[in-house]
Amino acid sequence: MTDILVPTALVADPSRFGGTPQGDCLRGTPVVRDNRLVALGRTNGDATQMVIPHLVEPHCHLDKCHTIARLGQVGGDLRTAIERQTKDKANWTEDDLRARTHQGLTEAHANGCRVIRSHVDWGDKAAPPLSWSVLQECAQDAPDLQLAALTGITQWADPTFANAVGATLSASGGVAGAFVLDHDKMQAGLDQIFDVATQRGLMLDFHVDEGLGDFNGLEAIADTALARGFDGPILCGHAVSLMDRTPDAVMRIADKCARANITICTLPITNLYLQGRTDGTPDRRGITRLRELRAAGVKVVVGSDNVADAFCPLGAHDPRAALALACVTAHLDPPLGDWLNTITTDASAALGRTPVTVDGARLSDLLTCAVIHTATLISGRTGLRPATETLT
Repeated sequence: MTDILVPTALVADPSRFGGTPQGDCLRGTPVVRDNRLVALGRTNGDATQMVIPHLVEPHCHLDKCHTIARLGQVGGDLRTAIERQTKDKANWTEDDLRARTHQGLTEAHANGCRVIRSHVDWGDKAAPPLSWSVLQECAQDAPDLQLAALTGITQWADPTFANAVGATLSASGGVAGAFVLDHDKMQAGLDQIFDVATQRGLMLDFHVDEGLGDFNGLEAIADTALARGFDGPILCGHAVSLMDRTPDAVMRIADKCARANITICTLPITNLYLQGRTDGTPDRRGITRLRELRAAGVKVVVGSDNVADAFCPLGAHDPRAALALACVTAHLDPPLGDWLNTITTDASAALGRTPVTVDGARLSDLLTCAVIHTATLISGRTGLRPATETLT
């Protein structure tokens, strides 16, 4: 059998898995037993494909996606995007939401995703919105779809609102989410959402500090998690304002995030489009400090965020595309295989799932790609195929 390549970063125990090191991969003939890839045997010719776990989409917005065609020539900053997308909610019928969600899920699955987390705009009322009901229905046919209720942190400061939303999330397997950006009553809202998550066993997911500037939401979340000893998964998306913090502040906040077991999700496609806008070409980078965070022991993951909506007219539900842009923007140097866990194993753990590594995995949990270099894999020039079609 022809050799395969497996990125070393996606192997739990490289010393036992076997194979010969080749760059940031292990190379060898696949040893399959009981439909599991259990080892790499002695090399036996040229490698023709790479094997990885299914990809993970840790942050997207299926309720908003693919609305750009009816929004006109929309563009601008975060506030402008929020205003335009809010107006579009008049078009959010059951059929519209169902069709666009299906389009987004089909795209994500075609791009190798299995576990997907979508945020759902909750609105001002405690009762779940129509979009929550429709996406819950869609999740019945997509069991690896997680839904996070997205509302302002100020709304969570209201105990009645917080308890009602928490009850709905607990009953439906949802995730408690909040938008945190220099809000009034931020700490009161954080206290309530952590209380509800602790009482009901919910995961937490925050849109935090989504803008360049001296914001302090991420540190407040970390302080609250540490003070309460919260031990559930916490995912914090964006954290763009770390670009405007001093090196000492970045290290202080990163240390707190590491101790609180907070994972940071960078969302380069949307943040690069929205952040750092000027009258001309922007000279700021709308991305968080990935290398500094990882060096401090913070888990970092990459998501697609908005796709073809008011927040970003482009994009795709494609983790490889998001990671490729993060590599360019944040100067993530080779070996690029060391960053593949941002869209696989670490992303899965951030969503409360047990990470799937290649060694010992069922073939149905693996993908293959006809490439022989991790940079080519991330580039997305070659499609992904189920390992059940290529390794049996």
